[in-house]
Amino acid sequence: MTDIVDDNAPASTPAVEPAGETLKFSTTIIPGEFLLLSLKNGLLNLITLTLYRFWGKTEVRQRVWRGVRLNNEAFEYTGRGMELFIGFLLALLVLGLPFLIIVFAVQFMGPEYAFLVILPFYLFFFWLWGFGVFTAFRYMASRTTWRGIRFQLKGSATEYGFTYIGLVLLSGLTLGWTWPWAERLLASKIWGELRFGDRKLRFRTERAEREGIYGPFAIGWFGTIVGYVLFAVVVVGMTFGMAQTMPTSTEPGALPPIAFMLTLYGLMLLAAPFALLIWSPYQAAILRSVAAGVSLDGASFRLKVKAIPLWWLTVTNLLVLLVTLGFLMPWVQARTSRFIVERLESTGEAELAAAHQATRGPGSGEGLADAFGFSAI
Repeated sequence: MTDIVDDNAPASTPAVEPAGETLKFSTTIIPGEFLLLSLKNGLLNLITLTLYRFWGKTEVRQRVWRGVRLNNEAFEYTGRGMELFIGFLLALLVLGLPFLIIVFAVQFMGPEYAFLVILPFYLFFFWLWGFGVFTAFRYMASRTTWRGIRFQLKGSATEYGFTYIGLVLLSGLTLGWTWPWAERLLASKIWGELRFGDRKLRFRTERAEREGIYGPFAIGWFGTIVGYVLFAVVVVGMTFGMAQTMPTSTEPGALPPIAFMLTLYGLMLLAAPFALLIWSPYQAAILRSVAAGVSLDGASFRLKVKAIPLWWLTVTNLLVLLVTLGFLMPWVQARTSRFIVERLESTGEAELAAAHQATRGPGSGEGLADAFGFSAI
């Protein structure tokens, strides 16, 4: 029996590959809208002896993430304050236990053998710092979604910690001259392991190296030496001048006069903007270099940040935090986020629609980052 063919039946449709998208970043963040939130968080931190900061930080992130848009669709932060609090408690355990071991070991062994315990702890501290940086990024990635798809950070925090401690020691041996290379290498181990769902981002070192970083680093390195010399000359001259005009104390070990200490701290405060200024070309260059190395499918990135605007942002942020005793931290974070997003561009296309959902990630927050005080936002 012959098969009957229906000429009106629809033909099978071949699978359509997801179309690539050009990535366009924009922001709706208005720093002024964070002023009341800053006041609320500051007051609640005072009342709760800073325990509210985990929930306050979560609310700040939620607002900042919503204000960052990719192709006019907002990001979303899904983390919770309780996760950050639990992470902090775990970090206290990780940091407190080794410290107690050192205290008891020194008492048992005697001060002359203290270095046998302190040196390993010193190395462990640097490893823990690197470990904390990686886990902080991993947590924030896992709590960041776009179009309902989570980000995730693969790789090993343990390996990152060992890499970090090795690069820190190498930088010390080379008087800091290997640190620009090390900083770019550390960035590659984070951005090269980041995924949007199951879509892998890549870090292309050859692209990152097109942005020169050693020239700006040399400006900061030699400028720091010159600045230290000038500062020492001013302090010595000030000390000599005050010694000539003030009566000599007859008490051995007398403390410096209050006027001298206030003047010294005032000079340090005045010197801080200049110190930040000579390092601003390097800070801008390393940001541009890292951004240039990141790619997703056929899309590459560019961060159009220059030294003077970055320096002004940093100086004014620090001044605001100093004057307000840290109360306006959310305002500073919103302002900084807007500054970065406004200067972020992309060329090429990425197949965002082909991304599949990622696992949720760690159950607790970046406790070590909070304990060390280096959480990004």
